[in-house]
Amino acid sequence: MNLTVNIGNGIFHNPVCVASGTFGYGSEYENLIDLNKLGAIFTKAVTLEPRTGNEIPRIIETPSGILNSIGLANVGVKRFVQEKISFLEKLPCATVVNVAGSTENEYVEVIKNLESCKSIWGYEINVSCPNVKHGGLAFGTAPFQIERLTKLLRQTTSKPLIIKLTPNVTDITTIAKAAQDGGADAVSCINTLIGMVIDTQKKATALPMKTGGLSGPAIRPVGIALTYKVSRAVSIPVIGIGGIMNADDAIQYFLAGASAIQVGTGNFVDPSIAVNVLEGIIKYSERENIKSISEFHSFIT
Repeated sequence: MNLTVNIGNGIFHNPVCVASGTFGYGSEYENLIDLNKLGAIFTKAVTLEPRTGNEIPRIIETPSGILNSIGLANVGVKRFVQEKISFLEKLPCATVVNVAGSTENEYVEVIKNLESCKSIWGYEINVSCPNVKHGGLAFGTAPFQIERLTKLLRQTTSKPLIIKLTPNVTDITTIAKAAQDGGADAVSCINTLIGMVIDTQKKATALPMKTGGLSGPAIRPVGIALTYKVSRAVSIPVIGIGGIMNADDAIQYFLAGASAIQVGTGNFVDPSIAVNVLEGIIKYSERENIKSISEFHSFIT
């Protein structure tokens, strides 16, 4: 089977990736999983300046998922280049840096700081984080802002540019089209849904930020439905995310129209889950005589 995935001027050697915010900077998992078997590592978000993140607790469990309010805690772009790139550049899989910001200029400056790192395969632009006080979600809900920001970033880099879409909008296809019109090479579909948990004993929200991002198997049907919609609205590749716990989950995304997938919350349950998903995809494809990921797209119209 041909497992390669073409995105812009770059190639993943297989379609199974690990999602931003669930895999640190890669080194955290080096003794838990064979990183050589991943298609790509999507790093945790990198911002222009370091961020301490939101108040604790930041993660709570919910039925079939988790609710997180991390607040984009990270070391900032300068320390990322100084301390994290040296490990990532040794890996054969692609390194996709997730980039976040509060203003258009911050996004641009982060990428400018990263452009000298030849080992960086491309960028995933986080315009849809639902649990930070400023920026993020506002960009991801307005098509004209998405298109303008994407155009600015397209002028800043020739590396693959992936826009991460929020499901917390009326029509996700208009956002996807705006990203494509701005010059994006692909879209990630989807980021977390906004959720809330209330502690009835304390009569208070469980998270200090009140709401957080819901992820895990609970959102998989939403992720698959929106991947189906988006993949038929744009001509660029769609990367499916949301609740993937096994190969069957990933295959549903491929059948819906995804060209690659990201394993997220599942990494917290079983660090080897991404490798198991890849092996399951290969076995299924052999059994069904499917020769490439694109062949999955022909079954459901």
